[in-house]
Amino acid sequence: MIVITAPTGNIGSHLLSRLLRSAPAEEGLRVVVRDPARLPDEGRERVEVITGSHGDPEVADRAFAGADAVFWLVPPDSSLTPEAAYSGFTRPAAQALAAHGVGHVVGVSALGRGTPVADRAGLVTASLAMDDLIASTGVAHRALACPSFFENLLEEADSIRENGVFTDLVDADRAAPMVAVADIAAAAAALLLDRTWTGAGSVPVLGPRDLSPADLARIMTEQLGRPVRYERQSYDDVYSALVGHGLDAAFVQGIVDMKRAKDDGLDAGVPRTDESSSPTTFEQWCVQVLKPAVLT
Repeated sequence: MIVITAPTGNIGSHLLSRLLRSAPAEEGLRVVVRDPARLPDEGRERVEVITGSHGDPEVADRAFAGADAVFWLVPPDSSLTPEAAYSGFTRPAAQALAAHGVGHVVGVSALGRGTPVADRAGLVTASLAMDDLIASTGVAHRALACPSFFENLLEEADSIRENGVFTDLVDADRAAPMVAVADIAAAAAALLLDRTWTGAGSVPVLGPRDLSPADLARIMTEQLGRPVRYERQSYDDVYSALVGHGLDAAFVQGIVDMKRAKDDGLDAGVPRTDESSSPTTFEQWCVQVLKPAVLT
């Protein structure tokens, strides 16, 4: 039995679809979802549904009973502090993992462990603490250590369409790993179906090559057939804007600290290898995902 949390999110939806296609018939699939109506029609007869939040103790207890493996993803809650949003949300699940003797957990986390800025990287620091909490239960644990997602640019689709501009907080020439969520889902599926691994560790999923905002602008210009440029925002301006939109001030500081740490090399601590490089290129992603979002 594999339990999938956040099955309708960016990563979880790709993972569920992949497991429905590739998991052996004897492998049970159970999802934890707030709104079952958002689940895809495909495979509904095969999937067991637990309705509710996987941060709720009673829901986690029901979901993990009889589970062999769990895919764990915390949906960040900007109304909470980073610690509450990550470790606070995860504590009931950690108790349920131990109570039910779940063998394996694959979680979505971040790059940066072991780097000089890991302890001052905001949301990433909170995510790494969450990994430690899960590992402390004694389960075999693999944290998928991820950089920024290509999909983050979908939040900029309107600005790219209307103004030819996307924004971030890092230097225009700061090259770093970036990855498609489909590649993260593929890595998760492989680990969930294997389950011969033991102990605790991380699995970097780095995308095929490092990219800077200047690289992204050039590739988007080429693939969209219209000029796209990068504008760097200031930390103070972003902090003020997000707090002004009602986000928790500590959570916003966590975002700013994460961005500052990324500009200081947070994502550069893992050497790129054939194993850590994933296949989807930014060019492919632009054609398949960004172009329809911007041009339609």
